[in-house]
Amino acid sequence: MKRSLFLKTMAAGAAGLYTSNLFAAGAKKKYMAMQLFSVREAVAKNLEGTLEKLAGIGYNELEIYGYDGSFFGKTPAEFRSILKNTGVKVVSSHHLTGFQLKSKGTLKNGWEKAVEDLHAIGARYMACAYLFPEERTSEVYAALPDLLNKSGEKAAVAGIGFAYHNHDFEFEKYNDTLVYDYLITNTAPKLVNMELDLYWISKAGHDPVAYFNKYPGRFPLWHVKDMEAGTGAITEVGHGTIDFDRIFAARKTAGLKKWFVEQDTSKGDMFESLRFSHDYLEKKKYI
Repeated sequence: MKRSLFLKTMAAGAAGLYTSNLFAAGAKKKYMAMQLFSVREAVAKNLEGTLEKLAGIGYNELEIYGYDGSFFGKTPAEFRSILKNTGVKVVSSHHLTGFQLKSKGTLKNGWEKAVEDLHAIGARYMACAYLFPEERTSEVYAALPDLLNKSGEKAAVAGIGFAYHNHDFEFEKYNDTLVYDYLITNTAPKLVNMELDLYWISKAGHDPVAYFNKYPGRFPLWHVKDMEAGTGAITEVGHGTIDFDRIFAARKTAGLKKWFVEQDTSKGDMFESLRFSHDYLEKKKYI
């Protein structure tokens, strides 16, 4: 299907999205979702085998990364087949801005095709994942809200919610405010929400719950990972110092719809780290 026809077709079915919450959820179901970047080395060696292993641990939903016009070198149809074979679903996907990296599938290059392909595999969310150090300039910051709004608008046509994912640098000063507050207050809530990384906001010395109270409903997506005592390094969920009970108690204020376990690095076997996080979170009954 041509993208123009695709967008017109989706527009007819999604006309009400502009006046409703883009992240509205259907019936609740038990799930455990994770960001696939955690096992990027295994994915590079054996995609299907990695997904099978994750499903065996109990991760049946994914947030993926690396879309560049294909899914890990697979067409949407091929990737859908792998997902069906392994019993996992893709609910979200990370994308770069395209200011620095000029590859396909970024917000500035091939975004409509990315939306079409993510819709084809059943994803419900897409997120701006990261700003390279070279992109953290006044010029980029000035242009970013408009780019995020336009990207969110195009995603909304396909019924896909759009968000911005933070690290710690967003809590540095920009003009008279913080970069993070600047992005929240200069983007349209119906088009752009925030995927809050609980580790990185804590690493930057800020309180997630305070942000939920300051901007209620703007945080439908979270990354759940923990901070090691003393070193401040990323560790398994339940091994660190972040007070998840307090944070999850504020989930309604945040507007939480989906959360993803993520662990960028591990001192041991990554799959065992993810198993520990899964088992800890399952016992906590945050699902």
